[in-house]
Amino acid sequence: MTGKETEVKIVVPAFRPFRRQLREAGFRLKRRRVFERNTILETEPASLRPNGCILRLREAGGRFTVTYKGKATVAKHKSREEIEFEVSDAAAASTLLQRLGYLPRFVYEKYRTEYIDSAGGIVTLDETPIGLYAELEGPEDWIDATAKILKIADTEYITASYGALYLRWCEAQALVPGNMVFEGPIAIGKAD
Repeated sequence: MTGKETEVKIVVPAFRPFRRQLREAGFRLKRRRVFERNTILETEPASLRPNGCILRLREAGGRFTVTYKGKATVAKHKSREEIEFEVSDAAAASTLLQRLGYLPRFVYEKYRTEYIDSAGGIVTLDETPIGLYAELEGPEDWIDATAKILKIADTEYITASYGALYLRWCEAQALVPGNMVFEGPIAIGKAD
């Protein structure tokens, strides 16, 4: 799949009331809660990050995808090129990418539930080690209209990646960043 991804994140204090709002707004469940393990790959020295791009290998519910995300245009919303395809053998895909020089650099985990409305826009609920978030993904006008229906002000929009949010969280906790995972240390320890 090749296309343009446009999205915003928001902090969600609790999922139960937010799910109720989604149902009342006409959203229906597209994909039940599934665990995701995302590995960001990069060369040494870095060739993608300096250009605002990422390469990701994702495992979600027994499915594996490779995703390239181009440099983002960030204003009120974040938009970027996205090329994504499913792979049948994650180990082979990982080995191939490593042979090309793309090594694992950051792992982040989440549980994701997806909802869709009649216009085709997607709202995901993400349970992460650093908090609860929703992502609204679709055309900019759909995002803004949906946010209004859900009583979300555009001042609540977050355009940062989970990696950037994790780094901010570690800084606020005075922790040295590691990987954003549920089990084991999500940070290496206290910063000096």
